[in-house]
Amino acid sequence: MTAADDKTLCVFGLGSMGFGIATSLVKAGCRTAGFDLDKAREADLQSQGGLTLARDEALAVADIVIIVVVNAAQTEALLFGEGGISGHMKPGAVVISCATVPPEFARSCETRLDALGLLYLDAPISGGSVKAAQGALTMMTSGSQAAYTASQPALDAMATKVFRLGDQAGPGSAVKIVNQMLAGIHIAAAAEAITFGISQGIAPASTVEVISECAGSSWMFENRGPHIADGDYTPHSAVEIFVKDLGIVSDVARTARFSSPLTAAALQQFLAAAGMGYGREDDAAVAKVYAKNAGLKLPGDSG
Repeated sequence: MTAADDKTLCVFGLGSMGFGIATSLVKAGCRTAGFDLDKAREADLQSQGGLTLARDEALAVADIVIIVVVNAAQTEALLFGEGGISGHMKPGAVVISCATVPPEFARSCETRLDALGLLYLDAPISGGSVKAAQGALTMMTSGSQAAYTASQPALDAMATKVFRLGDQAGPGSAVKIVNQMLAGIHIAAAAEAITFGISQGIAPASTVEVISECAGSSWMFENRGPHIADGDYTPHSAVEIFVKDLGIVSDVARTARFSSPLTAAALQQFLAAAGMGYGREDDAAVAKVYAKNAGLKLPGDSG
């Protein structure tokens, strides 16, 4: 018998990341129920082996609840809003919160859940929908030893790297926003470089091929550059995600009286992309802002 065999898990939020996490849990042999505003997503998970329990029925027996929603506001509403799940969970259960949120919000959640006899693991994730489905995420976590012990079956199934960053909530979310700062800046920089190359007569595919083998490369350049070169903006991570996440970085930096000019510049480009109607496209669509401003044509651009 594995550690997961006698545990019941619930995943709230079955978007591209949450659904991947839920299916990874099922594949690992975890008894897993999934819930989403889109009931078709719940049915899809059930067809792949997810439990068919009703929400409150599942919460009454769940040992681990994993929240994979968009932001702090959704996390707050799910946990503590009208009909919030924290009022239906059994004592000693653990909440694993995966959304990108301000560190202070994570600390507040931990305190409020502790008062209800519940555990909290601050556990934002990185790796995208593909690694979520493979159970190969990277997790930036912080929390009490009790929260880690209770969460272990889920962590084993969800991730290949689990960084333990502190014995209370907050540091996990802090490191995640550092990651999002760099990720957003690197995507904007990649888009700027590739479109600049076009202005110099260099095809995007050539820029991607060469720079990927040079010191100027980055993981984001190598991952998002082909999206621009192929003119494929199928959303794996949307523009709006970085409007949100770089906004969080900016807010936290302002509170800390920390100047973050590169973050500010990248955020403006993602805001411009969203304002131009590309908010739901892949975040590489920030290249369209550069192209429009310079009067350049990107691959796949029929305009």
